[in-house]
Amino acid sequence: QVQLVESGGGLVQPGGSLRLSCAASGSYIFSRDVVGWYRQPPGKGRELVAVLITSGSTTYADSVKGRFTISREYAKNMVYLQMNSLKPEDTAVYYCNVVRLKINYWGKGTLVTVSS
Repeated sequence: QVQLVESGGGLVQPGGSLRLSCAASGSYIFSRDVVGWYRQPPGKGRELVAVLITSGSTTYADSVKGRFTISREYAKNMVYLQMNSLKPEDTAVYYCNVVRLKINYWGKGTLVTVSS
């Protein structure tokens, strides 16, 4: 079992930056696990933001390429999402995800609001 807790969300002005953190407990995040961030904008479905696979390769949604960066820190059992040049359309609840042996683990999410 993996428990995930996101933090770092909040209100930010357009053009600003935020760093989301995802703390894992109950189990180490193994190198073979796939880790990712998803988001759910108001009134819409959940969508992929970024994924980091075992080889170190990353995949980003087209809408965030060049602005967001996913990373992980093995020693601290953490996953991060650095978000730069934020836009109002980035407003959403952001969820951390770990996939282990085809089982999905999710956090409860953290709200990011981009508004002036």
